[in-house]
Amino acid sequence: MRKLILIVAVVLFGTGLSFAQQKVGINIGDKAPELIGTSPDGKQIKLSDTKGKLVLLDFWAAWCGPCRRENPNVVHAYNAYKSKKFVNGNSFTVFSASLDKTAAAWKQAIARDKLAWPYHISDLKGWSSKHAAIYGVRSIPANFLIDGNGIIVAKQLRGPALVAALKKYLK
Repeated sequence: MRKLILIVAVVLFGTGLSFAQQKVGINIGDKAPELIGTSPDGKQIKLSDTKGKLVLLDFWAAWCGPCRRENPNVVHAYNAYKSKKFVNGNSFTVFSASLDKTAAAWKQAIARDKLAWPYHISDLKGWSSKHAAIYGVRSIPANFLIDGNGIIVAKQLRGPALVAALKKYLK
């Protein structure tokens, strides 16, 4: 009888482990979905490689005028905050996911816009990008601010809003 009660309890209530897991999603407060992609030099990198850092996940493309106009703001924020300590992050970085279709245009834009952070990925599929699909990106530029625990803490930060958000999370 005890075994039957235990089996019913496990079936009805689970093991209890699921209660401790964070919901994966694209809303503020959700655990950010993993992204795995190819860097400009052909290496595989993951969003989770940035664990412990405050990360701006930035969706953009070389052909996107508004993205290219926003890049100086992102570069400024990166240079100003990359070595700072945050409430839930030991530094700041940017993880760029490009919606380009050609490697040449993508690499050229990274160089021209001085996107100096080490995290760049693209599957070179434009709007058919699996990375954009995972995050529900339907227009660019688009971004998500993710804390050191992998939790989305803000979205769509442009211009001075990015720096204001970074200041908010400074230690």
